[in-house]
Amino acid sequence: PTTKGIFRGRISLRLHQPTLPRCVARTQLRRTMANAADGLIFRQLFERESHTFTYLLADRQTKEAVLIDPVFETAERDAQLIQELGLKLTVAVNTHCHADHVTGTGKLKELLECKSGISKAAGAKADIYYSHGDTIKFGAHSLEVRATPGHTDGCITLVLDAGKMAFTGDAILIRGCGRTDFQAGNAGNLYDNVHAQIFTLPDDCIIFPAHDYKGMTSATVGEEKTMNYRLSKPREEFIQIMDNLNLPYPKQIDRALPLNMVCGIQDMPDPAQDRDLACP
Repeated sequence: PTTKGIFRGRISLRLHQPTLPRCVARTQLRRTMANAADGLIFRQLFERESHTFTYLLADRQTKEAVLIDPVFETAERDAQLIQELGLKLTVAVNTHCHADHVTGTGKLKELLECKSGISKAAGAKADIYYSHGDTIKFGAHSLEVRATPGHTDGCITLVLDAGKMAFTGDAILIRGCGRTDFQAGNAGNLYDNVHAQIFTLPDDCIIFPAHDYKGMTSATVGEEKTMNYRLSKPREEFIQIMDNLNLPYPKQIDRALPLNMVCGIQDMPDPAQDRDLACP
């Protein structure tokens, strides 16, 4: 296949990253091409309302697939893509119990008969519960589960194939991080876990967050260690920053959290029938 075909078949960085530095874009393009050569199918998908990224990873030979952080409103899109590619979705995993959108795992269980997964510490219902050090295998590839609580007490980061990519949820956002003022969040814990579990990965490991609000799609560990506006600061300064953000109440939290606490249940209530639960 041509370079163009490989590039378009995995993930389009150009469409989503007009402001990305050219040298970083080249590095990520090389990594994407290398993943294709390794037999990895990879797609980064986006849900506009909550600015959420969903990630599809699959083994080209066995067709086994994993989906990370699906959203209810785009679950049918994800299922259609998986079917079009001829993949078998084994598990849909949430990096934490989200407060800004309703997870798509329940809908995907209905559409594709897959399993749902989440950290045991999250306290939500699922088919599979993960703990630090667990491995999610799909074909020749694997995701290592690393506990990274702080944004919530049940956050995990999923590390692909010994450090090629890291799916960080809200623990690290590009040049930022998730808030720590609800869901048992703790700024000190977030700082310690990011530095111990993510910043120790190879500098060229590509970070893929759960959200972005500025048109960025990815970064590297090396970038975030030095350029992250919050997490590159000394610990006490970071805690002070997080304690003084004064962020508004999440607009979907009253609707999303009760539904996400049953994230993997096939008879999960349809969020379309629960609009009255949403915050005004």
